[in-house]
Amino acid sequence: MKSVLFICTHNSARSQMAEAFLNKLCGDKYEAKSAGVTPTGINPNVAKVMAEIEVDLSTQRSKSIMEFQGKTFDYVVTVCDSAREKCPFFPGEIELHKSFQDPTAFDGSEEEVLPKVRAVRDEIKSWVEYTFCKGNIPEGDLIEFLRRQMR
Repeated sequence: MKSVLFICTHNSARSQMAEAFLNKLCGDKYEAKSAGVTPTGINPNVAKVMAEIEVDLSTQRSKSIMEFQGKTFDYVVTVCDSAREKCPFFPGEIELHKSFQDPTAFDGSEEEVLPKVRAVRDEIKSWVEYTFCKGNIPEGDLIEFLRRQMR
């Protein structure tokens, strides 16, 4: 089984969704964890839209990347540009990056915000399925990883 660490800024939305989807959709091949550069707590709108599709985040908590220092993952995936810039190096991994909109940045009433959060949720689900469950890990990331190892 391959290990995957999803990282975003606060571990409140995007990385939590990616972790939950990977464990649910292809947990027979991967074990996913998530963390944040500066963890804050799970976004209630994210918990709500995940519950709509029967993915329960109520037992999840925001975790710091420091909890995973010294551990090796097969894949480390940053899901926002900010985390990519601040992410420490985890030895032995292949780094992937896919930036998604930040659901915590959406303003407006719940009626206005929830459709946007659902769109991000669905985009993350599709990307996780395509990339991991269907085995389409981008070659460019692997090539960049190998270049860094040869330096």
